[in-house]
Amino acid sequence: MRLDKFLKVTRLAKRRTEAKEALDAGRIELGGRAVKPSHAVKVGDELLIHYASRDVRVRVVALPERPGARVKPESLYTVLEDRRRPA
Repeated sequence: MRLDKFLKVTRLAKRRTEAKEALDAGRIELGGRAVKPSHAVKVGDELLIHYASRDVRVRVVALPERPGARVKPESLYTVLEDRRRPA
């Protein structure tokens, strides 16, 4: 599954275009490096997402079995770290 689509399905980004813009701007990292929207997400990947006022590190624990499958978004990832950045 593409990373931009995974972020939308898990609701880590509100819309797929918003996820693509964040990826293009380098605000989402995998292994310390910025990744492209088309990156194929795998179980076990650790993503660092830089939001406006906080940084969230998540680990991918599952992928939807098929597109459009109804799953709880929270069941697809685990939050490893959620820290606020100073203003």
